[in-house]
Amino acid sequence: MSDHAELLERFRRGAELLAFAMTGAAGPELDFKPAADQWSVRQNVCHLADAELVAAIWLRQVIAEESPTLHGYDQDAWVDRLDYARRKLSHVIETFRRTRSDNHDLVKDMSVETFSRSGVHPTLGPSTLIDLLRLYSENTEKHIMQIRAARAAFKEAKAKAAV
Repeated sequence: MSDHAELLERFRRGAELLAFAMTGAAGPELDFKPAADQWSVRQNVCHLADAELVAAIWLRQVIAEESPTLHGYDQDAWVDRLDYARRKLSHVIETFRRTRSDNHDLVKDMSVETFSRSGVHPTLGPSTLIDLLRLYSENTEKHIMQIRAARAAFKEAKAKAAV
C-alpha cells in the first residue's frame, strides 16, 4: 500500500475509532475533567466535530484555489464559547462521521499532483493537501487518546469514591 493510500485509510478510519472509543460512555462520565487543564470527553468530541468542519473548508480551498490562506481558530475559545456542555453527543458524533466521510470521499481519488497543492496557514506555514490529511489524522488520534484517558480517570475516581 502506498504512503498516500495508507494515510487516506488512516484518515477514513478516524470516525470508526471515535465510535469505538465512545462505546458505553454516558452520564457524568461525559463531562468529567481529569484535571483543570484537560478537556472532558464531551469537549474532545465536540472539538473533533468542529475541527473536521474546518478541515472541510481547508481541503476544498487547497484543492480549488491557488495558495489560499488557511485561517486558524482558537480551539480553547471554541470550547469555552460554543456551549459544548449543551451539545448532544449523538449529533456531534454523527456530524464528525458524516463530515469525515465527505472529506474522505472528496480526496480519495485525487491525483498525486493534487496532493502536493498547498495553502498557507499563519502558524503552520505552507501546508500541502497531504500535510492536512496527516494533521487531521493525528489530531483525531490524539483526541481519541485523551477521550480514553478521561474515561479511565473517571472510572478510577469513581472507584476511589466508592471505597
